[in-house]
Amino acid sequence: MIVYFLRHASAGEHLANPKKDEKRALDKEGIEQCGYVGRALSALNVQVDTIVSSPLKRCTQTGSLVGNELDYEGKLQIDNALRPGTGFADFRRLLEKYSRQEAIMVVGHNPNLSQFMGAVISDSGCESSLELKKGAVAKVEMRRTLGTLQWCITPKLIRALYDAAVESSRPKTSRK
Repeated sequence: MIVYFLRHASAGEHLANPKKDEKRALDKEGIEQCGYVGRALSALNVQVDTIVSSPLKRCTQTGSLVGNELDYEGKLQIDNALRPGTGFADFRRLLEKYSRQEAIMVVGHNPNLSQFMGAVISDSGCESSLELKKGAVAKVEMRRTLGTLQWCITPKLIRALYDAAVESSRPKTSRK
């Protein structure tokens, strides 16, 4: 099974009131990040059977926007195992629930999403120092309970590659 770990895109500043923070939406930059990431994944021919999201608004928006770019036609699945503060045991149960899928995308928060990814790619199961930036996505190929990190891309990297490609495709002018 392939698991794509997608951290929610930019959603502005954390709100002190937990109930209000759960409803915090993506900001303009976050919506743009989703477009870049989704188009990059589409260009890489990424296909997912299921997108599973934390119930928090910024995650469901990220999952929906990236899913649209991937032409994902399924229903966004909501799972509390991706809610902030959940433990690795909850995440393991989520993986087991979708183990018959060829590829899934999980949309969540830091630090737990980074910790989950670190735990599945570490043969000792220890925490690693991987950090997913906002809007970043990583591809992990799972073999039973152990995963191998294939790649990780950030919106900033995608934007830089896009800008470089646009620049290199411009006609060159001579300086005579």
